[in-house]
Formats: sequence, C-alpha cells, structure tokens
Amino acid sequence: MAPLLTPDSMLHGLNAAWQQRSLASVWHPCTQMQRAAAVPPLPIARASGPWLYDHEGRRYFDTSSSWWVNLFGHADPGIVAAIKAQLDELPHVMLAGCTHAPAVELAERLSARTEGELGHLFFASDGASAVEIALKMSVHHWSNCGQPGKREFVCLQGGYHGETLGALAVTDVPVFRSAYAPLLYGGAHLVPSPDARLAQPGEDAAAVAERAAAALEALLAQRHSHIAALIVEPLVQGAAGMAMHHAHYLRRVRALCERYQVHLIADEIAVGFGRTGSFFACQQAGIWPDLLCLSKGITGGFLPLSVVLCRSAIYRAFLSDDVARGFLHSHSYSGNALACRAALAVLDRFEQRDVLGDNARMAAVLDTALAPLAQDPRLQHLRRCGMIWAFDVRAEHAPERFAERLHLVGRAHELLLRPIGRTVYLMPPYLLDQALARWLAERLIGTLNDTLNPAAADYPGAAWPSDADRTPEPPTA
Repeated sequence: MAPLLTPDSMLHGLNAAWQQRSLASVWHPCTQMQRAAAVPPLPIARASGPWLYDHEGRRYFDTSSSWWVNLFGHADPGIVAAIKAQLDELPHVMLAGCTHAPAVELAERLSARTEGELGHLFFASDGASAVEIALKMSVHHWSNCGQPGKREFVCLQGGYHGETLGALAVTDVPVFRSAYAPLLYGGAHLVPSPDARLAQPGEDAAAVAERAAAALEALLAQRHSHIAALIVEPLVQGAAGMAMHHAHYLRRVRALCERYQVHLIADEIAVGFGRTGSFFACQQAGIWPDLLCLSKGITGGFLPLSVVLCRSAIYRAFLSDDVARGFLHSHSYSGNALACRAALAVLDRFEQRDVLGDNARMAAVLDTALAPLAQDPRLQHLRRCGMIWAFDVRAEHAPERFAERLHLVGRAHELLLRPIGRTVYLMPPYLLDQALARWLAERLIGTLNDTLNPAAADYPGAAWPSDADRTPEPPTA
C-alpha cells in the first residue's frame, strides 16, 4: 500500500511557505476555510501538458483538467503563441460601440459549428454569467413578444448551473443553494432527472429518459403559458456526480419545448468542446437548443470567457427603436480580445487535427485498462460519456471522509483527484496515449485500493475542502 500523506508529512519548505501565505490572504472557492488549515491547498509552481508541479518538483496528473477547463494540456504552445501575438496587437477594447476581429471571427465560427441554427453570439465572462444571460434573454424575449406572463423556468433534479443568484435559482444542489434561498427567484419548477443510475428493474437508460420526459410533459401541459424556458445539462449532469443520461431525453425535450412554446437552454459549459465525444453534446441527439451556453474549455483552460448563442428569432425580438426593448446586459471585459484569440486557437486545433477521433481511440484504451473496476464489488455504475469516466463507491465500503482520503492518497500516487461525494471521476486533458492511459488507470486503481483498505481506517487527517458535499449520495432507483 502506498504511504498515506498526512498534513504534517505532505509538504514542507517552499510548499509550506506558499500554503501559509495563501491561507493568510486567499479565500479559496468551494472550500470551508475553517478546515483548510488542516489540509492546506496544494501549491502549484508550474504546469505542462497534463502535469502540475509543486515548488519542490513533485508532479500530479490533472485528472479533472483543473475543474474541467483544460483541453489540450497546460501551457499548450499553440494557444500560448496565439495569445502572445494578440497581446502585442490588441489586448482589449470595450465591445459596446466597438468591435474587433477576434470577437467577430469567434462568433462566426461558433455559429457555423451549429450549422447556422444559432446565428448570434453574446459574450460573457464565466459559466454562471452565461446562464444568467440566457435566463434574462428568454424572459425578455417573451415580454417583447407580448407574453410577459412567461417568466418561470424548469430545471432538473441535481442540476447545477452556477452560483450567482439567477443561476442558483435553477440549481438543485442544496449545499450551494440553501443559504441563499431567501434571495432567489422563486419561479423555478423542478422535474425528475433522466440519470441512468435511477433505472428500475427492467429499465434501461432510454426508459429512464422517457419516464423523466413524461414528467416534464405533464408540467408543461399545465404551466406552459407561464414557463419561459427549460434548462438542461446535455448528456452529463456534472455536479450530480457525473450523472449520465440517454440522448433520447434531449430529443423528447426538444419536441416538447417546440410544442408548448418554451425555450430550451442547453448548458454545455462543462460538456461542450468534445467532452462527451461530439463537439457539442446536443449533436448526439440530433437537436439544437434555442440558447446555448458555453465556457470552461472554450479557451483551452487559459482565460475566462463564456458565450451564449441564440436563434435568430430570439435576437430579432430585441430589435426596436425603443432602447428598453434591447438586451442591455454588459460587463467591462465582454468579448476580451485575448480570450477570444485563445478560443480561436482552440477551434483551430479541432479543425487541424482529428481531436474527436483521437479521443475515441484513446478512450477505448482507457476503458480496457479500467475494466477491472466493473467487477469490483465495492463499486457500482462504472460509466463513460466521451472523455468523462465515473463510478460510485458503495456506501458500505466508503470510509469516513472518503473524498478527502482519496484526494490525499491520490497525491501519493501522483494524481490530483476531486471526488464528488462517493463518485470518483476522470475528465483528463485530450493528451492521452496508450502508455499514459494505462498508467492513469493503474494509478487510479492503486489509489482506490489504498483508500478503501481497512488498514487505513485509522487515518487521522482532517477533512479536505473538496467537492464532497456537492451531492451527498449517488441516487438509487
């Protein structure tokens, strides 16, 4: 068994110095800071490819692509060069009353990726702000079209769309939402998730999807005159523990939204840019939403940027001599030229190389290497969608503070892991080759065995400030 890292033995020297400085001044995200001192943040000095390096030269494989943003590896030379060239030419100019080539080209190329179905693009800064924009666009559109009563939303159980107030209003993760409930808009309806793990005896993933769609249909039939939009995470609900569903659900909700005149908002912030095996997740269902939110991988993990693409009919509803009928949402760095140039470099990579094909081939190699997990009685629901792998540890086998234990043991195995409750997942950069895929599987299995080994039950470490409470338990049928 690999030695367990403890707070005292984990890091020292330069690493410890940076930890103390960080704890003294930085309020870390998704972290209970009272507990952070017990297991301090891992100080990263540099990064290259899939690797992160601390100040004393230890390396860690970035299994989550740094919160799902990194596509082609850290410090990718092509994206670095594109940003450097743009930096010398035009770092930024306001997009209100001005325009610039990177913003125009990015809008054109992303629209083309939707076959022109989504003809206009609005720039934002991050995933939550993109969701806010989509929600506002939908309600404002219906108001401009003479239906001001359509101002309610529908969201899925376990859905996560960000932590600003509007995004939280359509998020179903209590640890994020509950404290702010008095501040949230109350017009959101919760419908069942199509999570395939919810299958009842005799059901497959498509049957679960149909059952969830039927519940949505019942709601829309009753409330459609008041509902502006449905928001979904296509194919994979990330914060719900990488809950994966059948594409049949997307086809059904597309048809239902058309029938009842409700906008379909696809939150592809985490699942776009090839994560699910197609460039956009919605493509696997053969549908396009009315509003499409993108972020995370859009710049390859280099710079913050998000966008909302919409159908031309929505855009046209805002055209008027009346300023108040326009969409006046803005932020100072909208369409930042450096971020847009990084995003264009990401699109170049998809066009110059067979990224999706390479990913599919390497995913098959990692599938084979991870196959023993499917026979492990301590685990359940081994699953994959594109370049996302996940499995759940059964409750009776998960030790106390499982997420933090796995994280710390993973460091000893050169892995940076962030479990979601009892869900362990991999979302690596698109850099796998056969040797690295096999190495990753071997290290993950070793980490899991060392974490679940009863001999480690007396591990004294305090709680790691992780994603552990995003969802306390994987769902059961």
